[in-house]
Amino acid sequence: MSSIDSVPNKNRTIFGTPKLPAKYVTIVMPFFLSILMSCIVSGISTLNGVGASGQFVELWFSAWFISWIVAFPTLLMVLPLVRKLTAAFVQLP
Repeated sequence: MSSIDSVPNKNRTIFGTPKLPAKYVTIVMPFFLSILMSCIVSGISTLNGVGASGQFVELWFSAWFISWIVAFPTLLMVLPLVRKLTAAFVQLP
């Protein structure tokens, strides 16, 4: 039996790979957040700029990739500040 076979299903991702330890949440959460937010914002901005043209998908992907390159490191840098600001306004458990 391999080491991957010994990992229970509740500790696996949707792709069947073992989940990362909790210490990686400070990287994984901004990674997914930056992908989703930059995709949505660049999509809206591209649609507003060029409309539903034949080049929309190509332009959107290009705009999204550039946006994500900026968004991910930015999130990594500002997330500690955002957590402090949130704690100043929200009673945390």
